[in-house]
Amino acid sequence: MTAPIEFPSDVVLTPSGLLRLEPGPFPSPWERVAMAHRLEQRLALSPGQGLLHLATDELEAAIPQSASWWRELARAYLTALCHTSDLEQTQEIPPIPAPQESELAQRVQGAPPMRGGEYLSVEVLVSLWTSLDTCVRGEIARHPQGAASWLREAHPLWRSVGRVTFHLADNKKNPEFPFAFMASYGSRMTGQGRVQHLPLGKALHEYSGAQNKDALINLLSPVQRASEKSAVIRELVSSGRVFHPLLWRPADAYRFLKDVALFEEAGVLVRLPDWWKGGKPPRPQVSVQVGSQRKSALGTDTLMDFSVAKTLDGEVLTDVEWAELLNATDGLALVRGKWVEVDAQKLKQALAHWEKVETLVREEGVGFVDGMRMISGFRPGDTRGENDVSPEVDRAWSGVQAGPWLESVLKELRDPSLAPVPEGIPGLKAQLRPYQAVGVNWLWFLSRLGLGGCLADDMGLGKTVQLLALLLRRKASPPPRHLPSLLVVPASLLSNWRAEIGRFAPSLTFLIVHSSEPDSLLGGAASPACRKVDLVITTYGMLVRLEDLRKWEWDLSILDEAQAIKNSGARQTQAVKELKSKGRFALTGTPVENRASDLWSLFDFLNPGLLGSARAFTQFVRARDKSPNPDYGPLRTLTRPYVLRRLKTDRRVISDLPDKTEMRAWCSLTKVQAAL
Repeated sequence: MTAPIEFPSDVVLTPSGLLRLEPGPFPSPWERVAMAHRLEQRLALSPGQGLLHLATDELEAAIPQSASWWRELARAYLTALCHTSDLEQTQEIPPIPAPQESELAQRVQGAPPMRGGEYLSVEVLVSLWTSLDTCVRGEIARHPQGAASWLREAHPLWRSVGRVTFHLADNKKNPEFPFAFMASYGSRMTGQGRVQHLPLGKALHEYSGAQNKDALINLLSPVQRASEKSAVIRELVSSGRVFHPLLWRPADAYRFLKDVALFEEAGVLVRLPDWWKGGKPPRPQVSVQVGSQRKSALGTDTLMDFSVAKTLDGEVLTDVEWAELLNATDGLALVRGKWVEVDAQKLKQALAHWEKVETLVREEGVGFVDGMRMISGFRPGDTRGENDVSPEVDRAWSGVQAGPWLESVLKELRDPSLAPVPEGIPGLKAQLRPYQAVGVNWLWFLSRLGLGGCLADDMGLGKTVQLLALLLRRKASPPPRHLPSLLVVPASLLSNWRAEIGRFAPSLTFLIVHSSEPDSLLGGAASPACRKVDLVITTYGMLVRLEDLRKWEWDLSILDEAQAIKNSGARQTQAVKELKSKGRFALTGTPVENRASDLWSLFDFLNPGLLGSARAFTQFVRARDKSPNPDYGPLRTLTRPYVLRRLKTDRRVISDLPDKTEMRAWCSLTKVQAAL
């Protein structure tokens, strides 16, 4: 164990009643010098700043005896502050009065030998107390969250002083009463920098007398507020048992644990056993795993393996252990030496639901769409018995995870930077920036899996060059049967794509199918020519007119400015969704432009069926819009692997961009303009 760092200096009282730091005679390690330097800086601001520094930043430091005596004065002040009423709600506190003259005189009498001790008096202590009070109240007034938050940031230990704490602990020696409860309060800070916790009953004696009535009311007010919200504490307060240690059965402990959030809301601190983490105990679960076995490709028609297990903390439970849980009284049960929460009825509902799903998919496996929904928790409507159990019960008592293989795929989709980036792409006449190379890798990975994706980078980040790089990479690794890709763009961008291909991918053969092109072949006559090129480019309007384009099979079908299909009822949207291809991609800087339905229409092209029907998706969104705390997490989790969005404000992107070049063009006014 490392020895505590000691100060190389001592605090000295000056004849004028100020404090300063006097260096020691011997050199010290730099840590000690730094500590002393920080204290010296704070003392130079004011005595109050120096005292506050001793009682917060150096609360647990080993310091000389005289400095420690001054720290005790600051501790006494902060202890009085902690007993101030309504500390949680206030940002402006009244001055903390100095202790009575007799108490200060006793402090002066018990002071250790120190430099300047001859100047020590009650008046000096009152002056230093006032300086500390002015400093602290100023700090609190400037803190955005008020006094209680400032105290926690000053030093977490001060949070417990002057406050009641409810303790629940394991009592392993008594099987009949395996839990122990006690209410304590933080009386003061000890000389070793630790909070002294005393049974709450002793507060009645410590704060006895009229002069301490306000302090006692302030201490017990959170307990009273907790009793108004919790039946458990109301019973303890009305019977007076809250002032005494108690032994509890599991049912008593469970009632207490369910109300922990109410106690903390009322201002009571709570200490719980280690197994109660994140506001809930461990729970047995129906664990479902999808996609453990490797597949050569993924797509909306891919079938994946599916398994159901009964687990606790990731370990499979035996049938005997599971039966004991289902037969246990609701509340807490001891399983494998661990206390776990049990609700037999909800466990039965969750198990029955997933066993029914397992029966439905046992022969053919679970579809990609259903599997992705299960993993994300997205439930747009009735599919495979999803509504046999409420979402709350499903989330609380069961868990769906991707199997090892599917999880590795989703991990690469969510963070494409994890995958190795190829050194070069044959035929590409450009040096891809790092984030662009990551984008090309992501598009390539999706295309190999047979999934659709939306490249939603900000305008100007190079979506076009990334898409051309993907096409060149596909050309360099052709499939067994050559198929061209189809690019659908607004008519205004035809010339732009022609120029970009000539600039970045001149080896890519392409054909523009549009009435504005003098050599363009339309209708059935275009078929032979279209089959020989790498890329066919047309517009949304032409796609509606030319049925052949919608009937042919393509390698990739790509939409530029894909917000053009946000209206799912439009004819051009319906035409786009008739396309047949091995992969589907969309380029747009605004995947959601006005309404959530924009996202549904886009995904109905990219990965049809993933977000359910339009009606079910609308119901899903409306239900959350009406909720006081709408949770779109499942939807975000489901769509995230298929949308890659980078912003110009992202530092990882900014570092890749060249410096901005400014060119000034001066335009002189004509004589007439100047006269006007």
